[in-house]
Amino acid sequence: MPYIAVTALSHPGLIRDHNEDSLVAGPWTLCGTVTENPQTLVFPLGTPLVVAVADGLGGQPAGEVASSLVVRQLATLGPALSDEQSVLDALDICNRSVYSAADGDPDLTTMGTTVAGAVVLPDALLVFNVGDSKVYDAAVPDGLRQVSVDDSPLPPPGHRTTSAVTQTLGGSPVFSAVTPHVTARALSVGDRYLVCTDGLTDPCPDEAIDGVMRKYDGARAAFELWKGAIEAGGPDNITFATLHIGE
Repeated sequence: MPYIAVTALSHPGLIRDHNEDSLVAGPWTLCGTVTENPQTLVFPLGTPLVVAVADGLGGQPAGEVASSLVVRQLATLGPALSDEQSVLDALDICNRSVYSAADGDPDLTTMGTTVAGAVVLPDALLVFNVGDSKVYDAAVPDGLRQVSVDDSPLPPPGHRTTSAVTQTLGGSPVFSAVTPHVTARALSVGDRYLVCTDGLTDPCPDEAIDGVMRKYDGARAAFELWKGAIEAGGPDNITFATLHIGE
């Protein structure tokens, strides 16, 4: 029987004093917490399964509130996400929920978050994102390939990454609609994906992540990805999930 194995990890890194990232895998959420070890969950392939990360905006208040609100909303909506339009509608609900929660509360004004993830259907994968958190196809023969679309400007000359983002869920004093990126992909046994915040991808180049994903799977892959980000300085919160379609 086909199944989905999800291995997740969330860690504050070495510089930040708390974790503003959150994660959802089906009904299970990690919100602003720390996993001492990678956690693996196995789900039957069938009912729509959402796996996503949300990265609260640094430099603005209550990033952990915004990110946790979004993943909990996705956990509730996940089983009904059956096509691209339903994912677009769900992300609109998430965006409005962030603004609604911040309305009238000066401690939450301008809080916001990125989001990136995938909905696993019986024969397809719906990849989505708003902001610069990423989704990678880790099973392609020629190496790791990003399948999400960054909402960020080109990095300045001499830099590989940028912390600027051009759209987020929430993040402004007044409501601003978003245009999420949603694409459908065929799904088959053996497929592997990585969903992650930029706390992994900023310190670790794609080649290093690809090397880990080619050599390891499951909890060992998660540990080695985390180790790579920490050895590179752990400058930000590190949150990610690997997905593997097996039978």
